[in-house]
Amino acid sequence: MVTLFQSLYTLSLVAGERVSGRVTSLKEERGASAVEYALLVGLIAAAVVSAVTFFRPMLEGLFQNVDVNGGQD
Repeated sequence: MVTLFQSLYTLSLVAGERVSGRVTSLKEERGASAVEYALLVGLIAAAVVSAVTFFRPMLEGLFQNVDVNGGQD
């Protein structure tokens, strides 16, 4: 029975050391850099362009009847 408690105690120490090591490594990480933000903006721009290209016929039909003169011809 003592061996079981020794094993559990050792296991708890090892797990505690691993968790504290990971917490320390997470604290050392810094925020996103400008390169990461640029990649994110590029991905969003590519998604918008591809969506507009894909839905172009629907968008043309949607904006076909828009009156830019405000009803004054």
